Amino acid sequence: MSAPVIRYIDEPHPVTGVTNGKFGLWLFLASEVMLFGALFSSYILLRVGAKSWPDGWERLNVPLATANTVVLITSSVTMVMAWVGCKLNDLGKFRFYMGITVALSFVFLVIKTIEYKPKFEHYQVYFYDGATIPGYEELTTITGHLEEDDFEKDYIVFAPDKKQPSQTLPDAEGHGDHDHAEGDHDDHGHGHYADPIQINRYDIKRLTNFGPAHSNFYAIYFTMTGLHGLHVIGGIVVNLYFLLFGAGMFRSNIAQFSNRIECAGLYWHFVDLVWIFLFPSIYLL
Repeated sequence: MSAPVIRYIDEPHPVTGVTNGKFGLWLFLASEVMLFGALFSSYILLRVGAKSWPDGWERLNVPLATANTVVLITSSVTMVMAWVGCKLNDLGKFRFYMGITVALSFVFLVIKTIEYKPKFEHYQVYFYDGATIPGYEELTTITGHLEEDDFEKDYIVFAPDKKQPSQTLPDAEGHGDHDHAEGDHDDHGHGHYADPIQINRYDIKRLTNFGPAHSNFYAIYFTMTGLHGLHVIGGIVVNLYFLLFGAGMFRSNIAQFSNRIECAGLYWHFVDLVWIFLFPSIYLL
């Protein structure tokens, strides 16, 4: 009795017109479209229903996001070239371009980490009514960098942004600084700060960084870009496996290996496409 053979792995199925692996991958991508479609729909409904919504280009780091866009688009090109290497039966070409694809994937995650980090270092302080700080007008909120987060003491040390919507902050010489427009800082974390001040913690109604709990805007931002980042990690795992352990199948069954690389490429192009929608809708609008 002959061993069972799984058909239509190397050749297209007569009904679907594609191999079994590619058909399964298209079904998976359809579920991914529904997932991200639901998130984008939620984002649209929240934004349309909100009385006010922050401008992404003021709150987020557009240059870093632009760099990541270039990185992902380039990685899609190198992914195609890795598949071409399989079709040409050139293992060296495949490894070269797949290695670049994996490297660019890590570059994307590193840039995203650099972008995320300041969000958790920059804070917004909400004060009780009547709270005052020596040298400042009466405050309602203030944003800036937390120099010392020690709530065992009666105060925290805070480096405010030079321009706040509710008051004028003095510069180092004690003069009012009127030359900085609101939001004149980099990505809520690496900006222009006034001298650190001491704030009585009993005057603080609420203290929050710019993480997901800060507002619906940041909740949407972290949810969608974070989920996209997880998809990037998934792509790295798959592509790295083919890069490190694919030589055996490359030599024994190049047709099947090429189909697997094509499926991995389709997934990677989808990850790239999602970012193409995320970048303008969150960062530029």
